[in-house]
Amino acid sequence: MARPTRAHVDLAAIRHNYRHARAQAPGSRALAVVKADAYGHGAIAVARALAPVADAFAVACIEEALELREAGITNPIVLLEGVFEPTELDIAQRARLTPVAHNRDQVDWLCRMRPAEPVAVWLKMDTGMHRLGLDPAAFAAAHAQLTACPHVGEIVLMTHLACADEPGHPANRAQLDCFATHAGGLPGRRSIANSAALLGCREAHAEWLRPGIMLYGATPFGEAHPSAAALRPTMCLESALISVRALAPGEAIGYGGRFVCTEPTRVGVVAAGYADGYPRHACDGTPAAVNGRPTRIIGRVSMDMLTVDLTAQPDARPGDPVQLWGDLVPANAVAAASDTIAYQLFTGLSRRVPITYTDDA
Repeated sequence: MARPTRAHVDLAAIRHNYRHARAQAPGSRALAVVKADAYGHGAIAVARALAPVADAFAVACIEEALELREAGITNPIVLLEGVFEPTELDIAQRARLTPVAHNRDQVDWLCRMRPAEPVAVWLKMDTGMHRLGLDPAAFAAAHAQLTACPHVGEIVLMTHLACADEPGHPANRAQLDCFATHAGGLPGRRSIANSAALLGCREAHAEWLRPGIMLYGATPFGEAHPSAAALRPTMCLESALISVRALAPGEAIGYGGRFVCTEPTRVGVVAAGYADGYPRHACDGTPAAVNGRPTRIIGRVSMDMLTVDLTAQPDARPGDPVQLWGDLVPANAVAAASDTIAYQLFTGLSRRVPITYTDDA
């Protein structure tokens, strides 16, 4: 019998979340961000499910894009980190990929290439995040250089907000003003909004949206937000009880004896641990569900197992189902209890965890 730990991905929910992203800005188009293996959900399966509705896809690098092309995905694909050396531009052109240019070298490489047909480019400005992007003062010159190249076609202007997950943060206004000042007079469509800006900052919508984490059913905000309430969970991480025991008050559980029972306690052992991608730093009280009923993690998570409190479930037995995150246990709640974010939970799923898909279109 196979180990019971597995992930279930709801492809119809991912399509719903994409449509919800589009509905926030009906006049905009949206890149479906499927980098990092679609945030751990399986890039090929997700892209195939979204292909009939997605305006375009976005990935981090050319390897991720070529995987989609080889799987038969024909939608436009944007390379969010651009190319890492000039020889990749020829590959990108043959595969009909659109690179981002975020530094002077990439702009120069684009201008030196001699493609058979015009290439589209996304040109990125650093408006204050200080990660990728051209300095605002150099942005117009880079745009002019690309515009002067006869083989460069459409140029989309983009930036990225550092604090979009805090809608009232003053940095958002400062970055939007910087972008407007230094790109305002330049032709071309714009792209500013990731999931957080898409849901929480209408001024950032522009012509192209970039929904990422929201496609996978997790809110980008630390608190409840009305625009995120319609998102549907897309991944359920499930396992089963493999042992149940009764412990007396004063007994400790797991490595280091972190949790000490203060009353008679029924303890269930679950076949899932940090080698499966469950966060090792999940604290006592992290939510879980057994037999569809809420419970909590007690004791330190180990490599292949974790322990849950079954005191309120006297009938729970080995083999009973356990949900570690999903529709009953929000991934954001597990992440908050583990001092991390849902992005890391999803992308950290181990390859030993099989993924099954449903698509009730």
